[in-house]
Amino acid sequence: MKKRMMSILLLFVLILSACGNQAAEKEQEEATKETNEPKTMTYQSETGPIEVPTNPKRVVVLSSFLAGSVMALDVPIVGVDSWAKMNPRYEPYLKDAKEVTDESLEQIIELEPDLIIAASTNKNLDKLKEIAPTVTYTYGKVDYLTQHLEIGKLLNKEEEAKKWIEDFKKRAQQAGEEIRAKIGEHATVSVIENFDKQLYVFGNNWGRGTEILYQEMKLNMPKAVEEHALKDGYYAISLEVLPQFAGDYVIFSKNADGDLSFTETETYKNIPAVKNNRVFEANAKEFYFNDPITLEYQLEFFKKHFLGE
Repeated sequence: MKKRMMSILLLFVLILSACGNQAAEKEQEEATKETNEPKTMTYQSETGPIEVPTNPKRVVVLSSFLAGSVMALDVPIVGVDSWAKMNPRYEPYLKDAKEVTDESLEQIIELEPDLIIAASTNKNLDKLKEIAPTVTYTYGKVDYLTQHLEIGKLLNKEEEAKKWIEDFKKRAQQAGEEIRAKIGEHATVSVIENFDKQLYVFGNNWGRGTEILYQEMKLNMPKAVEEHALKDGYYAISLEVLPQFAGDYVIFSKNADGDLSFTETETYKNIPAVKNNRVFEANAKEFYFNDPITLEYQLEFFKKHFLGE
């Protein structure tokens, strides 16, 4: 019995030793790979080639339409703008990130970034380039999925970005087929938002789920939206004309801290989508953007409200 116990203990020790060796070997492989991999690479940006870190560890993102892609690719963000910081969907990724602007240069220096990602419209770009390699993007220059792919290339995670894009398109288009089958091929959907005291409708490329609804799901927008919002992406309207822009279904990107008095008017209450309980309300702060984190949320939102999933 004693010998048997000793044999079992010896076997247990050998198994533990083998597992430890495998873990050590894997760790060694990763360390070797990291050692052999060049520390920098050349990224072809909008403004020309730029040398950037191969594996950035401390990224500052100064434009909210770019931040979600960085988070989705699991790259650490140490500084981000206020719009991204206030997004509840981003909160788990930005717990330790500081809120910065393109004018808080000293604060950005203190963060010791190894890469800065900004919009082409940001200020102080020349000064930012002195702090760390700075790559800029122009909103709308490429479509929303290509934008994510470009961030993937910048962060040396192109394959991860490609896989997500292919999978997302497939899932969104499948959901679109199911929604069209349920609501009818000719049903119209519009996206509205209140901001301060103004109402807006949106085309097919200005966040708020419009890329999914119109580009992937192939749902129809009302004629008035097509005529006025398609070109620029958004269009400001008055309450009086809202019924012309409201589709059979309305996605209401709602700013709860904005002026919502229009929802108490007869004009609003008499819109068919309102009367038929076909207005789907979303928190605007979660709904603004078109990055993978936001897109995943928007897709689930649409499946839930249109299909009851």
